[in-house]
Amino acid sequence: MKENAPAMTTATAIIDISTLVTNDPSLGEGPLGLIQDAAVVIDGDRVAWVGESSKAPATDSRVDAGGRALLPGFVDSHSHVVFAGDRTQEFNARMSGRPYSAGGIRTTVAATRAASDEDLSANVAHYVREALRQGTTTLEIKSGYGLTSQDEARSLEIAAAHTDEVTFLGAHVVPPEFADDPAAYVDLVTGPMLDICAPHARWIDVFCEEGAFDGDQARAVLTAGVRHGLTPRVHANQLTRGPGVQLAVELGAASADHCTHLSDADVDALAQGDTVATLLPGAEFSTRSPYPDARRLLDAGATVALSPDCNPGSSFTSSMAFCVALAVREMRMTPDEAVWAATAGGARALRRTDVGRISPGARADLTLLDAPSHVHLAYRPGVPLVAAVWRGGELI
Repeated sequence: MKENAPAMTTATAIIDISTLVTNDPSLGEGPLGLIQDAAVVIDGDRVAWVGESSKAPATDSRVDAGGRALLPGFVDSHSHVVFAGDRTQEFNARMSGRPYSAGGIRTTVAATRAASDEDLSANVAHYVREALRQGTTTLEIKSGYGLTSQDEARSLEIAAAHTDEVTFLGAHVVPPEFADDPAAYVDLVTGPMLDICAPHARWIDVFCEEGAFDGDQARAVLTAGVRHGLTPRVHANQLTRGPGVQLAVELGAASADHCTHLSDADVDALAQGDTVATLLPGAEFSTRSPYPDARRLLDAGATVALSPDCNPGSSFTSSMAFCVALAVREMRMTPDEAVWAATAGGARALRRTDVGRISPGARADLTLLDAPSHVHLAYRPGVPLVAAVWRGGELI
């Protein structure tokens, strides 16, 4: 230790870190700001110091990382975990090549409406814990399986008990009772439903896609949300090319999510704007669909985030590590790019500067891997590598 290094007697030092991913290029090597043989000091819920182990300040408490890698907690900017019911039969039929018409999202809507607040809250708590055990320390949660004013509002209230990143997705699909008059449902979403739901949310989202909401309807939903103080996000270009990405960029959305079917103009718009392209490879894995071309987006200069898209229909996984492996194997990302997208990229998609990095002043959200390098997330797919998680400085 340097003689002039200050003692930090109320803090905890994590020492003997083989590879530290800071996501701060000013602190280390490359875009990930890598530091070898590193240490991190936590004071309260914040990171107080990072650097080489030999230069770590004195602290009363020390944790030996045992030569393992430490990276920021994963930041998941897209999940649908306020739901009830199960769609195993739908998945089984899809994977068996059989037609299945049980109703998709509407099946989950019916089950969610019928569930008690207690059951929904317990379900959300279960998946939040599941994600946390796998290193996800920040989780966005959407509504979207209620589709009545009352059910959307209670979904948001339940989500808000578990995260600050709550998204109103009343415009998920048109519910059965409005099948003959989708315009009336848009009026409900942009009027009475939004009035009730906006106080419980930070974001507003819309599924802009054939079979859901077209460009004009999506614009109406998002602009109404902006008038209520909510910031847009968009389910965009998942199944087909459409107006979703262009609309997201035009309206200054924090993210355009899915981005599977993109024109050159879509890629250029994402590269030139501040809207993050959030890619959800779990959905393509679970539906045997073509994966997004992350390489095309990255080479154009777009900012890319990764998310598992945890939902009971098209991507029933909460594992960010799994998505990192998919991104590297199927979407032509490098391991460094995928890890950045799963941490700093997710933070960008949520417009957060306090998470997704390990540098002084950041929240002490940390994930310790049972591996010497972050590359093992892709190198050893399917292996439970998360050895320890700190959230807000607390060892979970």
